[in-house]
Amino acid sequence: MVKVYSITQCPWCDKVKKYLKSKNVEFEEHNIEENDADREACYKLTGDLVVPITTVNDKDYVLSFDKEKLDAMLGL
Repeated sequence: MVKVYSITQCPWCDKVKKYLKSKNVEFEEHNIEENDADREACYKLTGDLVVPITTVNDKDYVLSFDKEKLDAMLGL
């Protein structure tokens, strides 16, 4: 399952989510402003709270909107 860690007002988060939708990639959104567990999971994954973070396996992740890295990680 693809997860996107994001915040409410974030143009880069919106870009990632729109891009995934355009590629028909199902994902779960995890808003780190609204959920303490999501904030902790994001921090555990990256050591920071910078968003957006996109992950497939809760181990490897892509920071921000990096189309090349997203495509590689997702096999697109």
